[in-house]
Amino acid sequence: MKPETRPANPCFSSGPCAKRPGWSPEVLSDACLGRSHRSKAGRAKLRESIDRTKALLGLPKDYRLGIVPASDTGAVEMAMWSLLGPRPIEVVAWEAFGKGWVTDVVKQLKLDPRIHEADYGALPALAEVDCSSDVVFTFNGTTSGVRVPNCDWIPDDRDGLTICDATSAVFSMDIDWSKLDVVTFSWQKVLGGEAQHGMLILSPRAVERLESYTPTWPMPKLFRMTKDQKLNEKIFVGDTINTPSMLCVEDVLDSIGWAESLGGVPALIARSESNLAAVTEWVDGSEWAEFLATDAANRSSTSICLRIVDPWFTKKNKEDQAAVAKQLAGLLESEGVAYDINAYRDAPAGLRIWGGATVNREDLVALFPWLDWAFDQVKNS
Repeated sequence: MKPETRPANPCFSSGPCAKRPGWSPEVLSDACLGRSHRSKAGRAKLRESIDRTKALLGLPKDYRLGIVPASDTGAVEMAMWSLLGPRPIEVVAWEAFGKGWVTDVVKQLKLDPRIHEADYGALPALAEVDCSSDVVFTFNGTTSGVRVPNCDWIPDDRDGLTICDATSAVFSMDIDWSKLDVVTFSWQKVLGGEAQHGMLILSPRAVERLESYTPTWPMPKLFRMTKDQKLNEKIFVGDTINTPSMLCVEDVLDSIGWAESLGGVPALIARSESNLAAVTEWVDGSEWAEFLATDAANRSSTSICLRIVDPWFTKKNKEDQAAVAKQLAGLLESEGVAYDINAYRDAPAGLRIWGGATVNREDLVALFPWLDWAFDQVKNS
C-alpha cells in the first residue's frame, strides 16, 4: 500500500541542502540590495557574517576566517595553489572530491604527492599518513557517506600543514581546530544557505607559510591571498576578492541566527546525529538497504549513503543498477516525498539522503515507508 504520511519537507538533497525549518523569503527583507558590497552597509553585513560564524564555531582567536569565491571548491583550490610546493605532500582520498584534489595536485600543479586511497565505503589507514608532509584530505566524504571519526591521527607537533575540505562536516561534526591549518566549507551544506560562496579558515601556521613562500606557478587573481608577501587581512574582515551576493549574505545571517537560537554547534550536531540514528534504525530492519560505509564509527551523519543489497539488484550489471537507482529516486520525486536522493554520479548505485541539521528527524521517519514502497514498485514493475 502507498504510505499515507508524507514528509513535510521533501528536500533531502546533499547540496544545496534543505533550508532551515521555518524559512521563508521574508527573512531576506533586510538584505543590502542595490548597494555596493564595498559600501559601509555592505561591509558591515559581510563582517557580521564572518564574526558571528567565528563565534558560532568557537574558532581560536588567532585563526582567520574569510569569504572567498566559488564555494568550497574555490576555497580548496585557493589553499592548494597558494600553499603547496615547499614540502612533500600527502593526499587522502576515498570518494569523488578527494580524488579530485589528487587530480589537481598531480595534473594541474604538477606535484608528486604520496596518495592514500580507499574504495567507496571505506577509509584509508589514517595512521599511515605522514604529517611531516603537507596533508590534503576531506573530513566528510560527501559522495560516499564516510567521515574521519576524529583528528587524533594528526600530531600536535606536525611539521606540515593540514588542509581540510570540511564542507559537509562544519556545523554538524565535532572538529578539533588545533589539528587543522586550513579548513574550507560553504554555506550551501549544513546551514542550508545558497551556493557559490566559500569560507576559508587559516591557522597562524598557514599564514606563516603564505608570507614566506611564493609558488612558482602563475596565481589567478581569485586565489591571491597576499600582497607584497603579506597576508591580505582585508579578506578576513569582509573585503571580498570579488563581488558577493548580498542576498546570499542575508540568507546565511538568518541561518546563523537560527543556529544561535538552538544553542549553537552542539545543538546542530545533536540534530544531525539524531537523523543518522533514525536512518540506522530503519536500515537495521531493512531487507534491501545497507549503509555504503562499512564501519559504523566512520558513517557520516550528513551525507548518508545507502547501497541496495537485494539479490534481484546485486545480480544486475553496473549500468542496470544505476538505471534502477535512478528509477527509484525518480519515483520518489514524482510522488513529491524526496527530491534529489540518487547517489552521486561517480559513486556506486544507490541512494544518498541528507541528514544535516536543517532536516527534521520526523521528515526522515515519514520517508522510510516511502523508500520501502518505491523499492517494491520498481522491483516488481
